[in-house]
Amino acid sequence: MAENLVHSFLDLFSGMIGMPFGKEIIIFIISMMPILELRGGLIAASLLNMNPIVSFIVCFIGNLLPIPFILWFITPLFDRLKRTKHLSKWVTKIENKAISKKEQIEKREFWGLLLFVGIPLPGTGAWTGSLIASIIGMNKKKSLFASFLGVTMAGIIMLVLSFGLLKGIIG
Repeated sequence: MAENLVHSFLDLFSGMIGMPFGKEIIIFIISMMPILELRGGLIAASLLNMNPIVSFIVCFIGNLLPIPFILWFITPLFDRLKRTKHLSKWVTKIENKAISKKEQIEKREFWGLLLFVGIPLPGTGAWTGSLIASIIGMNKKKSLFASFLGVTMAGIIMLVLSFGLLKGIIG
């Protein structure tokens, strides 16, 4: 699924590839997006034949950028959106999906969040992890640090997979 989304975004942004820093902007944007995050950014970087170290740094920064905003502002934003007629159901659906995964984080807090963000499996990542941390009221500074370490861990794993294994398969 992630690879299909990455291909879709590469097609969407294909006009930027030839621009100065166009590839970097593309992977930065992909890395900021929920679902894809750094994982999708590194897959895209591999498909664009980018330098692995530059790709890691750009994707890492792109994935980290939304985390403080999620930790500090998502709960008040969701509370406000739940009072609107049209967005209430959507917000409740997102919250319920996050809450369904909270047990993985809630028991171990810091280490649970670090592993949730750091192990690149479908449905995990910095966006969802930060949302859960915010909903369950985890310490924001600890959550930020756990997410930072988790994104680092996921980045190293995905760097090896995207530029090693994926390159070997795709060529």
